[in-house]
Amino acid sequence: MATQARFAEIAALAGDPARAAMLHALMDGRALTATELARAAGVTAQTASEHLAKLTSAGLLRAEKQGRHRYHRLASSGVAQMIESIMRVASHLETLRPMLETGPRDAALRAARTCYDHLAGRLGVALMDALITRECVELTHDAGLLTDKGVALFEAMGMDVAVITANRSRAARAPRVLCRPCLDWSERRPHLAGALGASLCAHSFDQGWIRRLQATRAFAVTPAGWRVFGDALGIQPKL
Repeated sequence: MATQARFAEIAALAGDPARAAMLHALMDGRALTATELARAAGVTAQTASEHLAKLTSAGLLRAEKQGRHRYHRLASSGVAQMIESIMRVASHLETLRPMLETGPRDAALRAARTCYDHLAGRLGVALMDALITRECVELTHDAGLLTDKGVALFEAMGMDVAVITANRSRAARAPRVLCRPCLDWSERRPHLAGALGASLCAHSFDQGWIRRLQATRAFAVTPAGWRVFGDALGIQPKL
């Protein structure tokens, strides 16, 4: 169990506006350079380096060197869950204040975005609803089970569930849960997370069913994607 001092340390690190902006920028699951994160946080390169050193030392980020570049990413899905939970609480508290008009970017994020490495927003929640309705997954409040119908559906979409399960078991650290609900901060209902959710997200990008929108973790569903989601799960473009 975390000590109060450790809890306070993590809360203080995540609570700084610049560091919060960096953590938020990494929520799409990609690795970014210090320069890119400095731009996202609106700080100088030197200040960004100081923030990144603190976040890495605390275990919230991990750094990877590739060639001449050094990339930073969230250290684990647990860190992403923490950030998503904070965003959900902040969104709830914001409803107690006078509401501001939201711009196109906010609308795009609410419609479809990545939550670390899985699909979120209205699309993510619609996918989860369809999986439950079709008895493809069975969920509790913090865990999930993939049924035989679910295995057949995902394999019909071109995903190899056996490989996903094997990769999860071979994880260097504690094995990742195959599937679980993740409470969506904007919809306040669950979307699909875990190894299966991550694989669905990656597969959707690889197949060209979805594409990233520039400078945001929102994404657009392509015509091919709507055909697949419609045929497999009955999800229509107007969510």
